[in-house]
Amino acid sequence: MEIRRAIDLGDGTREKISEIFIDGFYGDLKMFCKDRELLTKACVHMFALRYFYTAIIDGEIAGVIACLDKDSYCVRPDRKMLLKHMGFFKGMFANYGFKYFSHDPKYPAEVKMGEKTASVEFVVTNTKHKKKGVATAILNHLHALPEYNDYVLEVKDTNTSAVELYKKMGYQEVYRKKFRWAKYADFEYFVYMKYSKPAN
Repeated sequence: MEIRRAIDLGDGTREKISEIFIDGFYGDLKMFCKDRELLTKACVHMFALRYFYTAIIDGEIAGVIACLDKDSYCVRPDRKMLLKHMGFFKGMFANYGFKYFSHDPKYPAEVKMGEKTASVEFVVTNTKHKKKGVATAILNHLHALPEYNDYVLEVKDTNTSAVELYKKMGYQEVYRKKFRWAKYADFEYFVYMKYSKPAN
């Protein structure tokens, strides 16, 4: 397994990341459109590749994670592109939903973000490469980046497998925020977790 930045990969990288993104988050995204192929095409434009790190297995992207500073955004939806692919009503609905990924502030005030704190986002593994330590490998790579001392992420309280993985990686819960539309969703709280590099 090799860890590489998405921006350093060849043609088709953005399309493959979109495919993995849609597959991994389809449970949340199908409210916008149930057609996976259409969703994949509609979302290709959104990803800022310079922030995504990939795990490569046998020449294929096996998983991706975004890592960036607290004031940057790795996903920027373009309403015109969403309307072009999804039509007016679905496109507008999707645009409203995707705006969550680029809202400001990115984290609640209770989650302290220093100048050397990274935001870890969109942890997703290609379905065919599940249970191969893909997310662990990318996270270990990110934790070794010299420009950051701390790493913060957000996860749904019902995503217990992810929460357990993060705990094994040294993340600790620092805050949880009730989702305002919880009665319509499959979770109740956003859980915020933090990893800090050991002191030298």
